[in-house]
Amino acid sequence: PFTSSSAEPPLRNANNLPSTITAMAMHFDLVDLRLMVHVADANSMTRGAELSFISLPAASTRIKNLEESIGVKLLYRTSQGVTLTLPGQAFVQHARTVLGQIEHLRGDMQEYARGIKGHVRVFANTTALGEFLPPVLRAYLRKHPDVNIDLRERPSNDIIRAVGEGQTDIGIVAGQVRTESLVAMPYRQDHLVLVVDSDHPLAQRKDVAFAETLDFEHVGLHESTAIHAFLRQHSDLLHRPIKQRIQVGNFEAACRMIEAGVGIGILPESAARRHAKVMDIRIITISDEWSNREMQIVVRNLEALPSFARELVELLVEDGAASTNAPEPGNDPVPNSH
Repeated sequence: PFTSSSAEPPLRNANNLPSTITAMAMHFDLVDLRLMVHVADANSMTRGAELSFISLPAASTRIKNLEESIGVKLLYRTSQGVTLTLPGQAFVQHARTVLGQIEHLRGDMQEYARGIKGHVRVFANTTALGEFLPPVLRAYLRKHPDVNIDLRERPSNDIIRAVGEGQTDIGIVAGQVRTESLVAMPYRQDHLVLVVDSDHPLAQRKDVAFAETLDFEHVGLHESTAIHAFLRQHSDLLHRPIKQRIQVGNFEAACRMIEAGVGIGILPESAARRHAKVMDIRIITISDEWSNREMQIVVRNLEALPSFARELVELLVEDGAASTNAPEPGNDPVPNSH
């Protein structure tokens, strides 16, 4: 029973429990966190219980006890399934972050057990991953033989979310993305250009709008790449599909297919100009503003990163600063004809 030395009655929550009891009883375990995430993903208590490997009655009891301990409803239950309340949405968001951190912890401990002393996670867009990061990471790993890097390609908006939720340590993004809650540092310029073969109807053009390229068949990167998702986003805004004739795995393969007349392609300028030195292709400016993108390095909290991760951030910042003072390798002017 609750007792108080004051004549004032204790504050009570939505379940008519004293707020002091709620604060003292607010304990969470991993089973509850995983259960709520599974229920939210499936929009079903039954499926959420199955994914959590517990019975439906046990799942219902756990969520009921969780709601009582917090003092708010987390789910709306209907004949069509379940939906999250606003507190439920906040709970699931935090649960995802906690569970993600635990997975990172497990992975880090396994690395330490194998003799690795550090682990840095980096999410980057297609251009950064394929064009700019390899030499930087090579230099970093030579200096840090006891550090591993988990490098993954993601669209910029997904990277922002992953950094904010603690799923990755460092992100490299491009374009108009909201970074208010993160620490953002300038990195490089990301210019997208149209690449065509020498006999293509657009080959003599100096610039072209993205919408006009949709009249032609494209050579594109695979659907899992960030650049594919970015271009798909802009074609959706025009309510027109990209006519994908073929999908390839890298920029060189794309340029070879374009040279062979298979289709046209939209690629980072640095890659296009490098391959234009040895291939019979033409580079055309895309007139849409979004084709010129500022790239940024983003972290959640620079001071909270381990020292070896901060060193990688510093190396990336230096690399970006150097690129503003000198032309990038293989990116010197190439005439629009051979």
